[in-house]
Amino acid sequence: MTIAEMFGQSGVLALLGMGVVFSFLIILIVFMTLVAKTIHALGWDADVQAPKSAPAAAAAGANNSAVVAAVTAAVNEYRKKNA
Repeated sequence: MTIAEMFGQSGVLALLGMGVVFSFLIILIVFMTLVAKTIHALGWDADVQAPKSAPAAAAAGANNSAVVAAVTAAVNEYRKKNA
């Protein structure tokens, strides 16, 4: 087998490999699109849980203001010491 024949064979194998990968990716995209449309058509993508974060949001707001106050005080102290 000559070098030219080896280059020809390696080129064919490379193109064949890339074709297989490209075909698999196309099939995967089509399948995922069909599954997404099926799930949407059946209504399985709707969020059925009621939002129960109202009390948690109020508590988080109170904690958040305390954190902001602490950070502000720390920044003011830093500026006093390094100014």
